[in-house]
Amino acid sequence: MAVVVVIGVGGMGEQIARRLGAGREVLLADFNTATLKRVAETLTGEGFTVRTEQVDVSDRASMAALADAAAALGPVVQVAHTAGLSPMQAPTAAILRVDLVGVAYFLEEFGRVIAPGGAGVVIASMAGSMAAGAFPAELEGALAATGAGELLSLPFLAAIDDPGAAYALAKRANQVRVQAASLAWGARGARINSISPGVIATPMGQEELAGDSGAAMRAMIAASGTGRTGTATDIASAAAFLLGPDATFVTGTDLLVDGGVVAAVRSGALTATPR
Repeated sequence: MAVVVVIGVGGMGEQIARRLGAGREVLLADFNTATLKRVAETLTGEGFTVRTEQVDVSDRASMAALADAAAALGPVVQVAHTAGLSPMQAPTAAILRVDLVGVAYFLEEFGRVIAPGGAGVVIASMAGSMAAGAFPAELEGALAATGAGELLSLPFLAAIDDPGAAYALAKRANQVRVQAASLAWGARGARINSISPGVIATPMGQEELAGDSGAAMRAMIAASGTGRTGTATDIASAAAFLLGPDATFVTGTDLLVDGGVVAAVRSGALTATPR
């Protein structure tokens, strides 16, 4: 049976698994065993075939073991990496380990087991889109090409002490690393893309809205073309497109799913920038 892997099973991950998992072996992975158990039991009760693995995305050995476990189940045809930390949840060092290095490990380890014809998506952020052009080309080049195990040794990372800045840099790195990784994935006959959500009404998004950056985020929503927060279902729909048969000519790109916030900023209608 074909295998679908979802790493990070919070709001977005659960909806992606529900959208893609029918008739497939669904491998759910998360660091939080309680969340993993809850989502697995819910999906199993809905008729999905579910397996679970605990994973620490910031540890290469853990990610490699997950990739091997997935491949042992059958051909890995679709994989979504949604795991991440927000500026409200963690300090700078943790954000860089999880959001930056964790994605790099994912791209390398699942890049060696993805089935021909398969596809993957990484959840980045509109914060990365906002940061496009803010970093020198050589810095972005280093973020795109440095081996995952050496990323934290990049000298410019030592100067980052603000979680919001670390988050924006990590999410921009996700976008450029996916672009670079599309060549290695393509050599296996597979595709890889990223999705950059805006303000999404997941538990993480609600936590950010309730925090110090909440007022700025609400201003972004008000200025956007849609005027609303996104839902986990909105992101699952985008993932289904990028992972499915209608996107076989789409790889190495980022799909901005932000309700029009970045457009509002770039048009001059909004001057605030997200954390």
